[in-house]
Amino acid sequence: MSEKKDIKNQDNNAENVENVEDVTFEGEEKKEQKEKSKAKQSSSKKRGRSKSEKEIEKLKEQIEELNDKYLRLYSEFDNYRKRTAKERIELQKSASKDLIVALLPVLDDFERAIKAFEEHNLSDEAKKGIELIYNKLMTTLKQRGLEPMDAQGKDFDTDYHEAITEIPAPAEDMAGKVVDVVQRGYLLNGKVLRYAKVVVGK
Repeated sequence: MSEKKDIKNQDNNAENVENVEDVTFEGEEKKEQKEKSKAKQSSSKKRGRSKSEKEIEKLKEQIEELNDKYLRLYSEFDNYRKRTAKERIELQKSASKDLIVALLPVLDDFERAIKAFEEHNLSDEAKKGIELIYNKLMTTLKQRGLEPMDAQGKDFDTDYHEAITEIPAPAEDMAGKVVDVVQRGYLLNGKVLRYAKVVVGK
């Protein structure tokens, strides 16, 4: 009887050992599976990070491109605005250019009439009336930017004067200077509207 009990105990011990080994083996398998799943999760996180970093870089590049385009468009528009404003001012200044050019011969006639009154000692009252009309017309044109040139006795300058002829200078200091003005020159807003026709001393 005792031998049978010993044999049973031994069998039970062997089964228990096998069960313990099975349990430990199952525990190791579970640990390995957990470690693998953790590794997969960490790798997926790394992949997710790398993808998100790439997306952020792309977005940054797009933002920089858009900022660059915006700055260029803004500068182009600002240049366009300044250019159009300048052109508008110049257009306003020179808008009446054609009309003023057409009126220059009238001014010439007024000046000749005033000279004729002075040379022939004609009526002072008529002369005063002509001078009054001439001065009103000249004042109106000056308000539009017209400016008569004062060439008499000045150095001959091809930027403003047109020489009709040369004559011997009446004095040494008049050589190369304007001796007589045949037709007065005019400026419009600082630009030559009509060159002065002059006689130059040599």
